[in-house]
Amino acid sequence: MILPSPAAVAASREPLTTEHLAGIVGPTRQLSRLDVVASSPSTNTALLRAVGESPEEWPHLSGIVADHQTAGRGRAGRTWATPQGAALTVSLVLRPQAIAPAALGWAPLVVGLATVRALRDLGVGAALKWPNDVVVEAGAKDIPGWGRWRKAVGILCEGVPGQNAVVAGIGINVSQSSAELPVPHAASLATLGATDVDRVRLMRSLAAHLRDAVAAWEGESEGDGVRREVERVCATIGWDLAVDVPDGSPVTGTAVGLSESGALLVDTGSEVREVHAGDVRVRRA
Repeated sequence: MILPSPAAVAASREPLTTEHLAGIVGPTRQLSRLDVVASSPSTNTALLRAVGESPEEWPHLSGIVADHQTAGRGRAGRTWATPQGAALTVSLVLRPQAIAPAALGWAPLVVGLATVRALRDLGVGAALKWPNDVVVEAGAKDIPGWGRWRKAVGILCEGVPGQNAVVAGIGINVSQSSAELPVPHAASLATLGATDVDRVRLMRSLAAHLRDAVAAWEGESEGDGVRREVERVCATIGWDLAVDVPDGSPVTGTAVGLSESGALLVDTGSEVREVHAGDVRVRRA
């Protein structure tokens, strides 16, 4: 595997600026608004607050990107921090048209689909791990719960109270070395042999793929096309797994697909269970 040169890593960690990303913002471009901040504890927290206070100022596909996120939030209240400039951390408002509130459970999967496509553009064999991670099969040894898969991206989608909108937070490990990654099952684009670790180009690609994926979601009947596309990139399907659900015993079996609502379908051997939320653990790579 060819790793990025020290010069490429240093260039990747140069501060993000509004000027760097101006070309993707505008009425006919990928995003409607993008505020670039030097540092933020959590872009999701900041954007949820801003959207709640002034919804008219934050239209569809507007958001905040932080050069450095110091207290990122994940599912189940997990938090993390990354070295200055080593990750791409962005939160965007999604206000999909003609999507019923009950169907917004597809949001993290649609965002995940866009993110997988952006990483594949860089030569990284990314896949979606239901419901909100992007992973790559790259480990030299099995890690309990992950097998040979390594997490490169975390996604957190949160509904905006009182609005038919979702704030989608995306955190991509970009230039971290192995020593800078927080857990053994984590990976960065640099450790995965990406052809490019330029955060500006990555943000441009991600914005374009997200715009297209959400537009496809909006334009189809009952999400059938999006479901097929998500299933194509979802590594979880076919896994022998255990899902730690919020209430009750873990659901164990083989993932066989996704339901119309975006839930994971698990064949337990006696029935096919529909799992709407939970942490997936690999039982066999």
